[in-house]
Amino acid sequence: MSLKYAVLAALLEGESSGYDLAKIFDVSVSNFWAATPQQLYRELDRLAAEGLIDARVVPQERRPNKRMFTLSAAGRADLAAFTARQPKPTAMRDELMVKVQAVDVGDLDAVRAHVEERMAWARGKMARYERVRRHLLGGLGEEEFLADGERIGPYLTLMAGISFEEEMLGWGQRVLEILDRRAARADQSSSAPGASGAAGVRGASGLS
Repeated sequence: MSLKYAVLAALLEGESSGYDLAKIFDVSVSNFWAATPQQLYRELDRLAAEGLIDARVVPQERRPNKRMFTLSAAGRADLAAFTARQPKPTAMRDELMVKVQAVDVGDLDAVRAHVEERMAWARGKMARYERVRRHLLGGLGEEEFLADGERIGPYLTLMAGISFEEEMLGWGQRVLEILDRRAARADQSSSAPGASGAAGVRGASGLS
């Protein structure tokens, strides 16, 4: 899927400038579709040229004029048709997983630090998601909101983002426990009487 439909879906929130749309992406879309502000501005220009969004210019004093964008009827129809099409399977590409895959011959301490860093990142995202969740609920309970809320799509995608980060934290904790046990066992082996100096080497050679 191109950025096109993520932008059209974000404009369901209402009329937005490019700056406003970038904030929407940062808060409620980035957990499933990343885009830079420059990519968003280019996509808005393309969608306006295709007639899928409408653009108007808002004059501003002592500041550049602002362009505001809304979904056109054609854009809304295209977005509705998109929801009926079969989505492509997710293709995961994560450099951290390659490092974990190679930990047996690599730098165990460094890989452990990478996992801890990813967990810290996940905690930060979880805190941000919780703030977004409270904003979306607007003081309502979750079940009440999901039953009566005008738009539930953003909340449903937020639930997916929260679940992903929770799973990452659980996985990371399990990995750290396993790596710690392996490191302790390697240290015991290397300190045992008659142990080879190369046994249980950590750092560049990992665990033997």
